[in-house]
Amino acid sequence: MALKSTIFKVNLQIADIDHNYYADHAMTLARHPSETDERMMVRLVALALHAHDVQDVCQGDAHIKFGAGLSDPEDPDVSITDFTGRKRLWIEVGQPEDKPLSKACSKADAVAVYAFHHAADIWWEGIRNKLTRMNKLKVWRLPTEASQALTALSERSMQLQATIQEGALTLSSDAGVLTIEPIVWK
Repeated sequence: MALKSTIFKVNLQIADIDHNYYADHAMTLARHPSETDERMMVRLVALALHAHDVQDVCQGDAHIKFGAGLSDPEDPDVSITDFTGRKRLWIEVGQPEDKPLSKACSKADAVAVYAFHHAADIWWEGIRNKLTRMNKLKVWRLPTEASQALTALSERSMQLQATIQEGALTLSSDAGVLTIEPIVWK
């Protein structure tokens, strides 16, 4: 018998000072049985960091949502799709291979990767040269300590405040406060 995903309810208040974006997002987040809390929370961080693109890129005529994640490797972890069905942004978390990223670049206007975990540096050294030709692709590194600390904020029902200022994300809840400064790799 297959294990079912664990459902998390998230109320995320975003104050993105860098992009003048302020909004509340009520979401359901499904964590695949093989997904860690760390990876799930990195997906949430990626959504918070790019929520402003709904306004900035699509003038509000789009929606941002979580994909099927590990359940469907053909689906992005997070995406922004405009109301015509066009993928404006495709976000992957972890250390994806170059061929799926190339395929994502052909399907979306922009692609972002958020690498985390202690193995991310090794992944980057092995794949960096293969990714240089992908003009639509941007790659960020979340520091290992910060991504691991995200698990302390993970609860089945989350009330989170995300403040983005000068490129840093401060995520807070009753469980604690964490500041993450993504490092630009590409």
